[in-house]
Amino acid sequence: MDVFGNALQDQFENGSAEILWLHNSYDEPEEMPVDIFFRTEEEMPDIELEAMDMCEGKVLDVGGGAGSHALILQERGYDIVALDISPTAVDIMKKRGLTHVVEGDIFNYQGEKFDTLLFLMNGIGLTGTVDGFRNFLSQAKSLLNEGGQLLFDSSDITYLYEGTAMPEDKYYGEVSYQYEYKNEKGEWFNWLYIDPQLLKTIARECGWECHLLFDDGQDQYLAEMRVTA
Repeated sequence: MDVFGNALQDQFENGSAEILWLHNSYDEPEEMPVDIFFRTEEEMPDIELEAMDMCEGKVLDVGGGAGSHALILQERGYDIVALDISPTAVDIMKKRGLTHVVEGDIFNYQGEKFDTLLFLMNGIGLTGTVDGFRNFLSQAKSLLNEGGQLLFDSSDITYLYEGTAMPEDKYYGEVSYQYEYKNEKGEWFNWLYIDPQLLKTIARECGWECHLLFDDGQDQYLAEMRVTA
């Protein structure tokens, strides 16, 4: 059931959507505004604008959603491929004018190689867990041309546990989510928020060089990673 895609579809076709609820493993459900997936360049935060400015060569936009970032890059003249697991999102991106759109999962994506792998709106979180992130770094090497880069934003979510104990059985940035739209619920899925210190440690252990390019002052940062070994 493509619950997230159904919300995107309503927003795309009608200019508005009902409430998209995001259930989580750490607090009460949150409302997720669907229109943020259709933002213009002028509406995007600095951290996303900075990431798009840092793109190089052939780009794979992972978790393309409604295609807002990919459309901007295409307009700038990039050779851009947008990838999403949602068939509805893929259809919307095509209708919005994206030339190269692929329905699929980054974990089994094969074939082309890229100069930039781009994950925005905490998109690297789809690796799910710290171990999942480590495994993805191994696969990412096979998707990048020599000298290519991995670009993503993430957050240190320590603030979620102010006044309460950190989880003892897992890394505190490993959380779970579930979408609900029009009383239909999707499957629960794991999501990862990784703090900069742990990121640098894992990068070094896995043969990557990591640079933090931007910090928005609200616990969110932009990272660039390149293979060193």
